[in-house]
Amino acid sequence: MRFSLIFEAQMNDASPANEHRVLRNCVEQAVFAEEMGFDAIWAVEHHALTWYSHMSAPEIFLSFVAAKTSRIRIGHGCVLMPFGFNHPVRVAERIAMLDALSGGRVEVGGGRGATKQETGLFGVDPADTYAEVEETLRILSQIWREERFEWHTDRMDIPNRPITPHPVQLPHPPMHIACTKQDTVRLAADMGVGALVLGFGGPDEIAGLRKIYDDAIATRTGERFVSDHANDHFAALCPTIVLDDKDEAFRIGTRGQRFFAEAIHHWYGTGGPPELAIEAGDNVAAMRRDAELVVAKLHEMNVPVTPAATGLYAPPEHAYGDWRTAIEYAERLVDAGADEILCLSQMGTVSHEAGLETIRQWGTKVIPHFRAKGL
Repeated sequence: MRFSLIFEAQMNDASPANEHRVLRNCVEQAVFAEEMGFDAIWAVEHHALTWYSHMSAPEIFLSFVAAKTSRIRIGHGCVLMPFGFNHPVRVAERIAMLDALSGGRVEVGGGRGATKQETGLFGVDPADTYAEVEETLRILSQIWREERFEWHTDRMDIPNRPITPHPVQLPHPPMHIACTKQDTVRLAADMGVGALVLGFGGPDEIAGLRKIYDDAIATRTGERFVSDHANDHFAALCPTIVLDDKDEAFRIGTRGQRFFAEAIHHWYGTGGPPELAIEAGDNVAAMRRDAELVVAKLHEMNVPVTPAATGLYAPPEHAYGDWRTAIEYAERLVDAGADEILCLSQMGTVSHEAGLETIRQWGTKVIPHFRAKGL
């Protein structure tokens, strides 16, 4: 069983001064996580998603964390792998460099970058994203093993060249993909990569997805493997705020979850104010007016949590409370089949202090509970 933290670099104040502060705070939290016994940290990649994620160059963030730590695993995930976001050779070079300098601590996860805000910025065709993520993973599994590399398909043509450096981990760092749907979990199993399950559905949903993953592993032929070294690893998201005052932790956690929901649904355009999603064309003025309203509201201290169609808004049953609450919830995730618990506390309205205290409580109370059980 692994325990990790995942960082979006969310913020409810997107001013440059606060942006810089939040990024530095994320580094501090990641370094503190090693001290508190966490096994890994993960950093996402997103672009142009104000408020929701300012982690546009996670390789730089992870390099800072790697330089300040010695043991904790460095999760570069998810890297946006459609070719317009990142050429596969550049992904290979960055991952290998980080693995070499960190002493072989890197894991890599692939992602699509599904919002129109992001794909439009880089000219990525959403219809191509699944195929290009899969092809990049295939390239990565081979490029790190060879002195010289070339690749020729209808989608990508790479001439024969030496690609350096090579990673420390052989034959390559563990590979995963981001999963939020049943089809993606099944795809991860078919490709022989780990599933980073990033939904807010809770233990019941995790148990269902784990069954899909295991069933796909049991019936796969290996023909779709992206590497000859399969990584059957299943990680589950665990939204969490843990304080001595469990009521205050619940209030902070549910408010942070509300921010998370409204921020991402703003960019997906699927609900939650502001209703208009894309900074383009005639919608821009209305979108910005609505954005100012929602950010002003999210700055208030008592934002209600109201049920809605999406699980992000549903009354939460996550690890918001004291350390006993967190243990109980984590045990449900373990019973549901999680190999790794991805703790998410870095949400836009959650203070740095609450984030550090959550890490401390997990490190001194929650993780030791599971280690004592041999997990």
